[in-house]
Amino acid sequence: MIDFWLSAGLLLLAAVGFLLVPLLRGRKAQAEEDRTALNVSLYQERLQELEGQRQAGTLSDAQWRAGCDEAARELLADTEQASKARGTVLGRRVPIAAALLMPLLGYGLYLHWGAIDQVEQARTFAEQPRSIEEMTARLEARVQSDPESAEGWYFLGRTYMAQDRAGEAAKAFERAVGIAGRQPELLGQWAQALYFAGDKQWSEQLQALTDEALQAEPAEVTSLGLLGIAAYEEQRFQDAIGFWQRLVAVLPEQDPSRQAIESGIARARERLGEPTAPAAAGQLTVRVDLAAALKDKVQPGDSVFVFARALSGPPMPLAVKRLTVADLPAEVSLSDSDAMMPQLKLSGFERVQLVARVSRSGTATAGEWIGRSEPLASATREPQQLTIDSADGQAQ
Repeated sequence: MIDFWLSAGLLLLAAVGFLLVPLLRGRKAQAEEDRTALNVSLYQERLQELEGQRQAGTLSDAQWRAGCDEAARELLADTEQASKARGTVLGRRVPIAAALLMPLLGYGLYLHWGAIDQVEQARTFAEQPRSIEEMTARLEARVQSDPESAEGWYFLGRTYMAQDRAGEAAKAFERAVGIAGRQPELLGQWAQALYFAGDKQWSEQLQALTDEALQAEPAEVTSLGLLGIAAYEEQRFQDAIGFWQRLVAVLPEQDPSRQAIESGIARARERLGEPTAPAAAGQLTVRVDLAAALKDKVQPGDSVFVFARALSGPPMPLAVKRLTVADLPAEVSLSDSDAMMPQLKLSGFERVQLVARVSRSGTATAGEWIGRSEPLASATREPQQLTIDSADGQAQ
């Protein structure tokens, strides 16, 4: 805040300087007043001198009258000049009072209408927090000063979850939903916080929240992960595998959580007595690239979904991998282990089509650009080439 007050002080000094300029001219005004008094005194002496000359007989009445008129004209001319000079100068009291009141008035107005608290808050958030507790305190201060900030409540909820304060996190996410609307990501975070706050007991509210989130966004990662955890805790291992496979299918290759989720799938398979290694059947290799004409129309962080879907069958993809534009060109493998649902595997359909979609929003079902292959057998072993080269006119 020191630089702020220094700047304010300099501005006040400049304003006070303008008000004190008339005082610097006060000496000139005083000189004009002294000159006027001297002219009056000289005028009176001139009249006495003319009167003495008339009485002595050296001046006639006409000459005496002309001399008096000439002295009066000279006095009037000097007086008018002094009046003009004094008219341009303020009194001493007004500038001094204004100079004293200006800083106090400015400070009072700033306290009433200013934004010193926002300035201080912005400075605080610009500094790197030294601990998660400090970050939590900042976020709590932010939502107190701006309770209608959905972003503030969202990040506060995430911070509470990192501190195992699930109950407080649930309230924060609920506030965010109330402000920003029922967005899938917010619903998933809210459901997850409620689940851990309720000692991992599933409820109708949790089911309703996750159903709503996945209906709006089938690839909503928090809901998929939560449903997998809940199914595993209830020993519904097949359901857990299904949810987690759908989650792995939409996560980027470099996502650090992929390994943990795949380990969870392996543990669930072990509990079911299934082999942990995926079957080799139903595997397609595809090299994905972006048409040269589109490279200046996309961004490196845009999501790229590569999937295979049945030529005759359900519209849901049979196997999915997620990349980014920055990864292209890339070679990916699609197999039964990438299935979004256990009952819909690549090896279960004879003819499939390969699709690659660029989606800036990260939504697998709709995007901006797309590439499609010709129909091919799911048992094809030769690598396939797929180029994203067309506008994505509708969800596929």
